[in-house]
Amino acid sequence: MDFATLIGLVGAILLIASAVILGTSPGVFINPPSLLIVVGGTLLVVLSKFSFGQFFWAFKAAVRAFKFKLPETQESIDELVEIAQIARKEGVLGLEGREVGSPFLSQGIQMLVDGQTAATIKQLLSKERLMTLDHNRLGTKVFTAMADVAPAMGMIGTLIGLVQMLSNMEDPKSIGPAMAVALLTTLYGAMIATMIANPIADKLSLRLTEEARMQSLYIDALVAIQEGTNPRIIEQMLSSYLPPGEREKNNDTETATG
Repeated sequence: MDFATLIGLVGAILLIASAVILGTSPGVFINPPSLLIVVGGTLLVVLSKFSFGQFFWAFKAAVRAFKFKLPETQESIDELVEIAQIARKEGVLGLEGREVGSPFLSQGIQMLVDGQTAATIKQLLSKERLMTLDHNRLGTKVFTAMADVAPAMGMIGTLIGLVQMLSNMEDPKSIGPAMAVALLTTLYGAMIATMIANPIADKLSLRLTEEARMQSLYIDALVAIQEGTNPRIIEQMLSSYLPPGEREKNNDTETATG
């Protein structure tokens, strides 16, 4: 579970809700016509930009932003070095049945066990990596579109409310509801874009980068294992994926050990 995303989104919503409750009656901020224009309009306009499958897939991808967490890079390197050591001592058949946390890595290990060449492993896993990137990009595009459309729908609702208000100036009772539609649609649009759609789009984009880097690390390791590279050399090669601070720390540790 990625608590940063959950705490950020829920915290922002609770903060706004607290301001509303402390300021006046919460019922003042609930307006069905405004919700219909902004929420319904935003979803339908975004749907028109994509297919049904792409639209609903984006929401599945959004759930992953809350639930899915990649392993730490150092943990993955340690796991891959251990796999390389087993393959060096027992051969790649010694890896059969080994359980790993990543389906992508599990697929690569099965290719090693099946005797695929290093070139084949790299080609097949690179295609799988590209497909994963495409799926994640799709989720990002849908929520980015939602962030763009929601404020625009809020502006449309504001214009509708102003037209209704100006066309019924002789009736004072109609001015209040029309003004509520005008103001609340802008508020709803800004909240959807700023507090929901943009954060999820940014989180999915971050996940895309992290997962692409991790899969690239797996591919490099598996190809090196198939080529019979020494596990120590594999560890040094994979350390390039570590942040500079951790990389220097590892180098210092290796120097002290050596």
